[in-house]
Amino acid sequence: MLGIALPPDPRPDLICRPSRTGKPAQRSQPQCSHRSAVASSAKQRFFLGLDWGTSGGRAQVIDEAGGLVAESKQKYGYSTDGNEWRRALSIVMEALPAEVKSNVTSLAVDGTSATALLVDRETREFLAPPLMYYMAQSQEYVEAVREIAPPGDGLAAPTSTLARLMNWHQGGIWQAAEAAGKKPVVTHHADWIAGFLHGQIDISDWNNSLKLGYEPESQQWPPWLTSQSFAGLLPERIFQPGQPVMPITPEASAAFGLPHDCLVSAGTTDSIAAFLAAGLRFPGDAVTILGSTLAVKMLSSVRADEPSLGIYSQRLGSLWIAGGASLGGGATLLKFFTPEQLMALSPRIKPEQPTGLDYYVLNEPGERFPKFDPHKQPCMEPRPADDAIFLQGLLEAMAKTEATGYQRLAEQGVSKLRRIFTCGGGAASTKWMDIRRLHLPVPVTASPQADSAYGAALLAREGWLKTQGLQGDRHPSESRGYLKTFSENAVGQQGVAGELPVADGGSFNASQAAVG
Repeated sequence: MLGIALPPDPRPDLICRPSRTGKPAQRSQPQCSHRSAVASSAKQRFFLGLDWGTSGGRAQVIDEAGGLVAESKQKYGYSTDGNEWRRALSIVMEALPAEVKSNVTSLAVDGTSATALLVDRETREFLAPPLMYYMAQSQEYVEAVREIAPPGDGLAAPTSTLARLMNWHQGGIWQAAEAAGKKPVVTHHADWIAGFLHGQIDISDWNNSLKLGYEPESQQWPPWLTSQSFAGLLPERIFQPGQPVMPITPEASAAFGLPHDCLVSAGTTDSIAAFLAAGLRFPGDAVTILGSTLAVKMLSSVRADEPSLGIYSQRLGSLWIAGGASLGGGATLLKFFTPEQLMALSPRIKPEQPTGLDYYVLNEPGERFPKFDPHKQPCMEPRPADDAIFLQGLLEAMAKTEATGYQRLAEQGVSKLRRIFTCGGGAASTKWMDIRRLHLPVPVTASPQADSAYGAALLAREGWLKTQGLQGDRHPSESRGYLKTFSENAVGQQGVAGELPVADGGSFNASQAAVG
């Protein structure tokens, strides 16, 4: 059995951040506190996590004990321009202090799930515009997947990576590129960025490849997929997240100031990285992430996949992360309120006095979870004259959706729910947390870590531990890796570790809630 060790709280006096000038294109040197992490621990090994999300890139560096050493970030809006993504990589790396980068032992990259790229194997150039995760594919491509996939397979969905591949297949895009002398391959957001570090483009991981059809249980592409004419587009080497891949290239070492022997470890999706960062330990621990969508994920010893409910499972070691994501989330709130309005209205919310409003929050028609319904209509009327009551009604509806999601997971036989951590912008709102506690049957707490880049850094540390034949509490620093082996009896005897303190105070953070 595997449990996930809770990372320690970050040490704010060791954080180095780039200066904030309000000019996203400016390449400024980091502003560091006088207490330097490297000056006091020059022999430490550091681990770098790179998060490539919907609207920007972020880097976080941690030490062997999991303490946050440095971070930087760069926005690129909702750009699908690969040059902007590549430029953001240069900026976030340049913003990290040289003395920190020189001690980075291993790194890992996460990226948006189901974002698909058709690129050339040799040059990494785009052979077609990227198909982002939020670009639902038309029914003809979904039907094309349904014709070849097993009956009831969740890949036959407009949001799957395989449906995006069908777009390029039926449109003759990859065939035309091949005829022109290119060598097309389908890759993912994280894989493309990682390629600038280890120099390969046909490498992916269990989690990113799941929606392309990879089977993590058997650890192979299924025969029904490898028999297709487009099978040559599939990445050739699929790694377990946190598994050592290879050292960075000499070119990457010189360009980014990293040691020549810095290891690249296999990455994951941004949501799984956030899950790792949240600090879950045991089967039954769960996390709710309020970003653009409302994601519910739970650590389980039992796999659960039910396409009709929008439930699927990602493999994590010998366990599974089961869950789904409702399309109603922070993006919907920002249709009605500015971030400033949300902060001003939050103190007026009264969780102990339910509004009675029977809303269903969606940005537009169509829902994925807790029931897959492409025709589901949003319901956010009638709208009260008091905006605080309206906002409370929206938050109550989202809490009901979350509770239904956990109920559907339980019906699929996953591990018994023990407690729920919270990530995303909503975690800062005590009022939203209080509303959720009225609808959920287990303790609800805010996660001390919520950044996907931190989860990627934990994977980087795990990769290095594996090269040393170490894991968990055998680590020489006596800290646990993010994976620790448990037997069924050990989990039953130890139960759940002490609860984390609930975040005290704070208003709804819409700027974070808007980021998926």
